[in-house]
Amino acid sequence: MFHTRHTPKAKALSHAPGVDLALARTHEVCGPSRRLFAVLTAGKMTGPVLWLRMMWNVDRLMGDGIRPFLDPGRVVFGEARTPMEILWAAEEALRSGLMPLVVADLPGPPGLTPVRRLHLAAATGHEARGNAPMMLLLTPGWGGAPGIETRWHMAPRPGWARDGKPRWKLSRTRARMAPEQSREMWLEDGQMRFEKGWT
Repeated sequence: MFHTRHTPKAKALSHAPGVDLALARTHEVCGPSRRLFAVLTAGKMTGPVLWLRMMWNVDRLMGDGIRPFLDPGRVVFGEARTPMEILWAAEEALRSGLMPLVVADLPGPPGLTPVRRLHLAAATGHEARGNAPMMLLLTPGWGGAPGIETRWHMAPRPGWARDGKPRWKLSRTRARMAPEQSREMWLEDGQMRFEKGWT
């Protein structure tokens, strides 16, 4: 049984109007460009980033590749043998309140109970230290973790470019207080830039 406790209200990190990530909560990011979304989010924050992944996963962040968006020296990597080990480590990191951002690169969506535990751990970290840690669950395909605050799907748009800049489609596929919508985006000075309006 999960109990609700009073904690100070946390603010949100905003990439743009409508692209908001509530702090002290757990969000899911899926699709082929999910890791880029996480790197861009980390770049908008300060402090260390804990990036957890499966030890057999061949997809690894490359320091030179993320340097335009995020100082690689801020990233602490952790590897685990099972998804449950990753979720345990993420929960402990959130509860400590020492990591502003925890990223869990998972082979599939976790269940409702682990997601609830992550929410509670983030709230505990916020209450204990005054910081509001945020959790990003990176999952393949279209995701599907229950109980998350928001779900985002990010994918490249092959053949779409303006002024030589590649484009992506960012979709908000789940949010507690907002409808499903999509926007076309590109990168400029290491930040997300969007076409006007949602589709």
